[in-house]
Amino acid sequence: MKTSTLAALFLLGTGAVGASFGAGCVGAIGADDGSAIGSGPGGPNGTNPPGTNPAGLRDPGSKTIHRLNRAEYDNTVRDLLNTALRPSSDFPSDDHGYGYDNIADVLSLSPLQLELYERAAERLVDEAFAKPDMVAKLIPCKIEEDACAATAINAFATRAFRRPVTEDDTTKLLSFVALAKGEGQSALEGVKLAMRATLVSPHFLFRIELDPDPSSTAPHALNDYELASRLSYFLWSSMPDQALFASAASGKLHEPEELKAQALRMLNDPRSASMVENFAGQWLHTRDLDEYTVEAKVYPGFDDTLRKSMKKETELFFAEFLRGDLDMKGFLTADFTFVDNRLATHYGITAPATPWSKITMDTSKRRGLLGLGGILTMTSMPNRTSPVKRGRWVLEQMLCTPPPPPPPGVEGLKPEETVMGTLRQRMEAHRKQAVCASCHNMMDPIGFGLENFDGIGKWRTEEAGITIDATGKLPITNQAFTGPSELASALAEDARVGRCITQHLFTYAMGRGATATDEIYLDEISGNTKSSGNRMRDLIMQIVTSEPFRMRRAGGAS
Repeated sequence: MKTSTLAALFLLGTGAVGASFGAGCVGAIGADDGSAIGSGPGGPNGTNPPGTNPAGLRDPGSKTIHRLNRAEYDNTVRDLLNTALRPSSDFPSDDHGYGYDNIADVLSLSPLQLELYERAAERLVDEAFAKPDMVAKLIPCKIEEDACAATAINAFATRAFRRPVTEDDTTKLLSFVALAKGEGQSALEGVKLAMRATLVSPHFLFRIELDPDPSSTAPHALNDYELASRLSYFLWSSMPDQALFASAASGKLHEPEELKAQALRMLNDPRSASMVENFAGQWLHTRDLDEYTVEAKVYPGFDDTLRKSMKKETELFFAEFLRGDLDMKGFLTADFTFVDNRLATHYGITAPATPWSKITMDTSKRRGLLGLGGILTMTSMPNRTSPVKRGRWVLEQMLCTPPPPPPPGVEGLKPEETVMGTLRQRMEAHRKQAVCASCHNMMDPIGFGLENFDGIGKWRTEEAGITIDATGKLPITNQAFTGPSELASALAEDARVGRCITQHLFTYAMGRGATATDEIYLDEISGNTKSSGNRMRDLIMQIVTSEPFRMRRAGGAS
């Protein structure tokens, strides 16, 4: 059977599918009566535990139905089918919102993408059934027996849908076995067809959270299976594992201590590397290093080896905070990093005896994130540094204080302006134009503090034969500094930094932008994180036990 026919048959029989694909739709999908699906914390049908929705509860926000993005899709099929295939390499790029590619509001679904999902499903199932060990896992019974097909399909769909299947699910999926037999094929071919249908189902492609009463805006707790998916896609960018499923099935996952225990377990799992790549890579902008190019004539020392080393340094640095016991102020003031021989040569330091060893740095030059070559490179132009891009990066990623958009028609530095004096001198002349001052007065004074680093992060003291002036000040507080080390110290003491990191991680965890009603939650999460140790794990625990993470209301995206 052609996959397009398979998809059409399955989608037409999947409940309120038409509504579910629309932005803002959060209504029931699958269960014909609109009730929640699965066995949740309060018993069958995922009803909410008693006492979790008291009168006067604050608004935890709502969220559009959430399609798996490319990374989540690949990781999910990896864990579901033990495959090394990366089908998303053929998918269209995911759109970004609020700086991240896992924002539900922008993850639309086009006819082309559905066709590519169909092709991927066929390829994934064919590969799985070509492996005897996977066949044994997928069909742990004799396929000739009448009940075997239902057993295999239910087990697979339960994991793929990330919650217990309903009778209606089973009926629809078994219809593909009957269809195959009706065309003279075997029950095994029918099971394969049903599994392909499972992989094009909205229950697989979307992270579905149901509202007991879609017409009500009263907050309610997620059922434990929905909560398990929120947690696993936050920390792993993938489906829950067996231990997390078991916690959800027990009806205990919503309990704060159990939620914390599961989160800590998951942070210690190798799959938390996805959080390093997908959260840190986007927060710090270093995930884009793979595609970044510089002008070879200006920076002949930059090559693919250095590019990869810069990216790995940033990942190892962030992972040290994710899994370690470090105060998050160290993101800015840390005296350590991780280097291999290539990066050590680039930095002009002694190479470690063992590549990627943790080494101590000269903090008069390099400290924390602002000394990492990958970040310094990504915030430069291909042929020179950029105080504007570096200042903006600090404003947006560290202070959550974005500059106003440039007025229409404003141009950057003209080519003839780039040959006289230092870049700072040229930028200061450019900034004297009144129309440019509003933006540049915020960005430039921060970026000037990083001018001791060239466009690929090498240390320098002169530009065009002139000693670099690395003085600057932070906006609003007007805290003065000289050079990157003092800039890092000034930022580390700025209360806006901790609050900003909280906002970025909250946005990523929730898959939606923070709204005005979230401000009180962000203040609480940030304050509680600081008082409990100010470690990354403290921040994660505060987020996963917060009301917005554990609850939702109907009414579409906030």
